[in-house]
Amino acid sequence: MKSYILIGAIGLSLLLLGCKSHNETHEHEEDNEMENNHDLVSFCSNKAKELGFQTQKIEPTPFQQVIKTSGKIVAAQGKETTIASTMTGVVNLSNNIIEGVEVNQGASLATVSLKNTTEGEPYEKAKIAYEAAKAEFERAKPLADKKIISEKEFLQIQLSFNEAQLAYNAIKRNNSPNGQNIPSPMKGFLKTIWVTEGDYVEIGQPIATITQTKHLFLRAEVAERYYDQLPYITSANFKTPYNKECYSLDELNGKLVSTGKSSNEDSNFIPVTFSFENKVNIIPGSYMEIFLLSHPISDQWVVPISALIEEQGLFFVYTQINEEKYLKKEVQLGMNNGKSVQVVDGLSTNDLVVTKGAQQLKLASASSSIPAHTHDH
Repeated sequence: MKSYILIGAIGLSLLLLGCKSHNETHEHEEDNEMENNHDLVSFCSNKAKELGFQTQKIEPTPFQQVIKTSGKIVAAQGKETTIASTMTGVVNLSNNIIEGVEVNQGASLATVSLKNTTEGEPYEKAKIAYEAAKAEFERAKPLADKKIISEKEFLQIQLSFNEAQLAYNAIKRNNSPNGQNIPSPMKGFLKTIWVTEGDYVEIGQPIATITQTKHLFLRAEVAERYYDQLPYITSANFKTPYNKECYSLDELNGKLVSTGKSSNEDSNFIPVTFSFENKVNIIPGSYMEIFLLSHPISDQWVVPISALIEEQGLFFVYTQINEEKYLKKEVQLGMNNGKSVQVVDGLSTNDLVVTKGAQQLKLASASSSIPAHTHDH
């Protein structure tokens, strides 16, 4: 009897050991499977903090329908002026006068001069003419008082003097040692320079255009196929070609000004115009990539553009598994508003997506995939 009990105990022990061994083997296989996953990246938590890694929990959030198009930044009416030359001569542009630079009211843009030419400096000629007319007037006045010369002759001398005085005062006001100064009539930005150094210009010829850019217009050109969606457009994001920054009109106190009712005769596009405050030094005349925002859509998965990694035409994001492990996931994208993008597949609610640091994880993944050197022979 005792032998049967002993055999049963031994069998139970072996069974329990077998189950334990099986469970440990299964758990070990799962760990190995995770470790051997090529989409898994290990990254030091201290280094991640140092680089400013940021994550975002995936939760259903509102998004808006997007119409992607292009357009142009236009200066507000009455906020732009063109400065013309006040005399004939050779242009000498002032230092640091280049397109886009900020200028103050009264700042010298250029000088126009006829020095070292056969025509002679207009200021000197106007001064000589004025002094001669003044001397003639002062000589004629007492003669007219004594009726030595006729009133008609005196009036003609007086007229010549007044004209010479006006001409001299006009040219004297902006005269400088380098010639006739061309000042800016207002504070703003130099939009266009119409001449080059050394050009010969005539009176009235444009020298430069100054624009005040506190308030600007964003004019989007929308294809006719989106005509039925135009009434629902409320705002827009736009991306500059010179710094690739994407701006939101909501952040710039922007508002919808007008929506065209028909396309232009020479194009198949309908204009949609917004106004906004230029808080970020947007350059008038620049062409922009524009994302028009219309119908709201609820309960969407949305990630910032910074979270995306592109490889061979496919898009991926990294999700944080634990403090030092990240998993690369392929995602299917929907609409893009320039700042964020709609994810239609590839993520799950509560996934912790890396929004800052994805590029560093991509580099870490590439470096870890290089085979290590061995000494096997």
